[in-house]
Amino acid sequence: MGGSHNRVKGSAIVREVSRDFEAALSSYFGTSQPDFVAATGSHASYVAALRAHGTEVEVLPELQGYPDCCFIEDTSVVIEDSAIILAPGHPSRIGEVESVTEHLAKTMEIQRLEGGTVDGGDIVFMDDAFLVGRSRRTNSEGIKSLSKIIKSHGYNIEVVDVPESTLHLTTICSSPRPDTLVYSERDLSADDIMEFAGDLIGVPHNEAYAANTLGYPDDKIIIAAGFPETRRRLLDSGFSITSVDMEPIMQADGSLTCLSVFTG
Repeated sequence: MGGSHNRVKGSAIVREVSRDFEAALSSYFGTSQPDFVAATGSHASYVAALRAHGTEVEVLPELQGYPDCCFIEDTSVVIEDSAIILAPGHPSRIGEVESVTEHLAKTMEIQRLEGGTVDGGDIVFMDDAFLVGRSRRTNSEGIKSLSKIIKSHGYNIEVVDVPESTLHLTTICSSPRPDTLVYSERDLSADDIMEFAGDLIGVPHNEAYAANTLGYPDDKIIIAAGFPETRRRLLDSGFSITSVDMEPIMQADGSLTCLSVFTG
């Protein structure tokens, strides 16, 4: 899968920002109304950063009537040659799934949950396991169904309860290299996650948004711009950093990982 043990991300799909982006869901990070033009510029910079790191990116068209459709991560997760089709936990997002399914079915085996809800934003890949957040969008029934599929591929699953202060597990932690977790000190304690990784890099309370990162081989990492203390800590941990202005995407509670499904 994309984001495998050495964090290779050879290919990905993304989706254009909806022209209805101003109506996107926003409850956590937004400080102003989402702006389509600004978000489109940020999205283009994001795609350019992925390509600069060697990822082959396929851009799918927007879905009319779905303001959050650029947050394609919530629809599916790819393991090897299989695409697990998820069940988004917000009613307004459910209609985004079928278009992604049709696209992935051209090249992959399709597997579906038997029940419950799961947002892709609650799934973090960690070497030989997946961390799955139980949240407002991902429930226990969905986790049980997802676990059955993931275990059939030879991976373990670990459940992390997501605090109500945030939306998804990927909002508050990410794994940019093997045995490493970057996490929000505002939303998680080291004790919550120390069993999952030997190297824990905390992000300060006032920079919680920056806990969402994208890792590549050779300690390369993409982070959101504008978070100087997080940048310093990651540099001190040996990372080579590329920054992307995510502020327009943040207005709709979106982060770096939200904008893609890594397919190889």
